[in-house]
Amino acid sequence: MPRPIARRKTKKGFAKRFKITGSGTKAKRTQAGRRHILQKKSHKRKRQLAGPALVHKTDMKRIREAMPFA
Repeated sequence: MPRPIARRKTKKGFAKRFKITGSGTKAKRTQAGRRHILQKKSHKRKRQLAGPALVHKTDMKRIREAMPFA
């Protein structure tokens, strides 16, 4: 019997937390600080935390390795 070809799997934790943009060079993430202790945060601050943010370029290598098919 021939041996099966080793394939890389997508890390599902990364797939749930990040989305690759259309160009494939950047990734979007959710911003921290919007889960709890919201009373002391201003409306403006909570509103700005609601939008997505881009992952820093120094972290992109790890994300590309964790999600080879994205």
